[in-house]
Amino acid sequence: MADLKETLAATKHNTKSNYRIIDTLESKGFSWVFVDQSNPWKAGLSWSIFFFLTICVPVLSHLAFQCSTCDYNHRRPYDLIVQSSLSVLSAVSFLSLLSFSRKYGLRRFLFLDKMSYVSDEVRRGYSDQLHRAMKFFYAFVIPCFIANATYKIWWFVSGAHQIPYVYNICLSHTLACILLLGSWLYRTALFFLVCMLFKLTLSMQIFRLEDFAKVFENQGDVGLILMEHLTIRRTLRIISHRFRGFVLSTLILVTASQFASLLVTTRAGSHVNISTAGELALCSITLVSGLFICLRNAAKITHKAQSVTSLAAKWHTCATIDSFDDMGPTEESNITSVTNNYLLNQTDSDDEGDDDKLENTKLVPIYRHTVSYQKRQALVTYLENNKAGITVYGFMLDRTYLHTIFALEMSLTLWLLNKTIGLS
Repeated sequence: MADLKETLAATKHNTKSNYRIIDTLESKGFSWVFVDQSNPWKAGLSWSIFFFLTICVPVLSHLAFQCSTCDYNHRRPYDLIVQSSLSVLSAVSFLSLLSFSRKYGLRRFLFLDKMSYVSDEVRRGYSDQLHRAMKFFYAFVIPCFIANATYKIWWFVSGAHQIPYVYNICLSHTLACILLLGSWLYRTALFFLVCMLFKLTLSMQIFRLEDFAKVFENQGDVGLILMEHLTIRRTLRIISHRFRGFVLSTLILVTASQFASLLVTTRAGSHVNISTAGELALCSITLVSGLFICLRNAAKITHKAQSVTSLAAKWHTCATIDSFDDMGPTEESNITSVTNNYLLNQTDSDDEGDDDKLENTKLVPIYRHTVSYQKRQALVTYLENNKAGITVYGFMLDRTYLHTIFALEMSLTLWLLNKTIGLS
C-alpha cells in the first residue's frame, strides 16, 4: 500500500503515468488550456484563452456576421441561441474543472488514490476505462467539429462576396473561419470533458458494485458486507456532491436552449432549412448528447446500487427457506433439495442475456455455516432504508426520476407547440 502511494506521488511530479488520459490532461498546452493554474503565468494564459474563445470570438462574430443583406441561405437568424448556449455551458464546465483541479487534483479526483483498497478485478476494469477515456472523448468531439467545419467552410466559400470582410477577402474570411472553428472546438471540448470525467468516476463504482455482489455467493460476514456497502455509498455521495452543480446546471441550460430553439423555429415567418438552421441543429445534438451521457450513467449506477437490496433479499430468502437445523456437523455442501434442484435444472440457454451480476435470477448457494437469521434480516432492513445512488440536492437520479423529467419536458414542449403553431 505504501509503495503504491509513493508511486502515485512520484508519477505526479515525474514525466508520465500509466494512463493515457492522465498524460494527455497534464501535457503542456492541453492542461494550460483547461485546468492547470499552478502558477500566475499558467493561470493568466488559461483565463485569457477562456475569455477570448468563449466570450470575445462569439460576440464579435455575432455582431460582424449578422449578414442582414445576404440571401436567405447565408443569414444567421439563430446564431444568438447557438453562441449563448455553447458559451454559457462551456463557462459552467470551465469553472467546474477549475474547482476540481484546485480542490482535489486529477489523480485524487479520479480516485486513483483508492486503487490499493479494491480487488484486482476492479483495478483492471477501471484501468481499462481510463485507457479508453480519451477515445470516448474524441468520439464525440471530432464528429461535431468535422460537421461544424464543413458548415463553416461552405458558408464562407459560397457567400464570400456577401459576407463582410476587412481589407482582403481571402485573408479575412480564412482568419475568421479559423477563429470560429477554434471557439467551437474549445467550448464543446470543455463540455464533453466534464461529461466524460463524470462517466469515468462512475465506472469504478460500477466495477466495485459488481465485485461486491460476489460476497453473497460466499460465506460472507454481515459486518464486512455492511462496511463495504457503506464505503461505496459514501463514495457515491462524494461524486454526487462534486457534480451536482454541473448536472443541474446542464439540465436547466440545455432545456432552456432547446425550448428557445423550438420557439424561434416554429414562430410565424421563420425560415428553416439546413443552411440557416444547420448550426442550430448541430448545437442541439451536442448539448443533448452531453446531457444524455450524464443522466444515463447516473441512472445506470443508481439502478445497480439499488439492485444490491434485491440481491440481499434473495440471499436472505434462500437462507431462510433452506433450513439446515437437521443437518449433521460435517456437511459443508449446498443444502436442501429445493435449492439444489433449481440450480441443477438451470441450462445454459437460461442464462442468455443474464450476465448482470447484480440482477441475475439464480438462487444464491447457501452454506452450512451461514450467518444467523437476525443478522441477515438486519442487513436487508438496512439496505432497504439506506439506498445508494447519485443524487442532485437530495433528488435521486434513478429511472423513475428520469421518466418524470421526460414527462415534464414533453408537456412543456406540447404546450409551446400549441402556442406557436396551434397544435391541438
